[in-house]
Amino acid sequence: MARGGGQGLARVAVVVRAGAAPLWWLGVAAAGIGAVPQGLTGRRIGVLAGAALFLAGAAAVTLARRGRYTGLARGTARAGKYDVLQDRAVTARVWRRGHRWWLLLGWALALGSAFAVPVAGGLLLAGLGAGLWLKAAWIGRLERSAETLLWVRVDWLDRRGGRPAGKAVKGLRGTGIAAGDAAPGGARRRTAALV
Repeated sequence: MARGGGQGLARVAVVVRAGAAPLWWLGVAAAGIGAVPQGLTGRRIGVLAGAALFLAGAAAVTLARRGRYTGLARGTARAGKYDVLQDRAVTARVWRRGHRWWLLLGWALALGSAFAVPVAGGLLLAGLGAGLWLKAAWIGRLERSAETLLWVRVDWLDRRGGRPAGKAVKGLRGTGIAAGDAAPGGARRRTAALV
């Protein structure tokens, strides 16, 4: 809790995007290593199954809970004067630290599955990461259309494993489009070069 009754706020799009890079790179690494064993199905079937799993995983993550996000965005309240906006790097670091064992477990399962179906587990993991990037980009379009950046209370994130549209989240806060150090969609904000 910040002074004057304010809350610590994290960007919704940054929380969503935080898992994208680790899942993508762990998936790519698992797929590369998983191409070595022949597996039970053979590499060709493994790659085809992996491509299907990549597309299915990316689509499922991208489309999941869109109605909940849209509903929360419609009911956004204005951020207060004493609310503290968490930096992009801090939000991503906290999420990754809190999920590191799940990320490692997913990578280990993707590697282990290569002995049955080569490459497929790694491509599924990479697809989940791609889906998170696409979902963050979709949230960025919501933010641009409303000209409001979406923020969630940090204490609500801590209760349910870092889900910005989970049951613990009762509502979102909004700021102007220029607030914070992340652009709409959660990407690093680009600063204009000095002339």
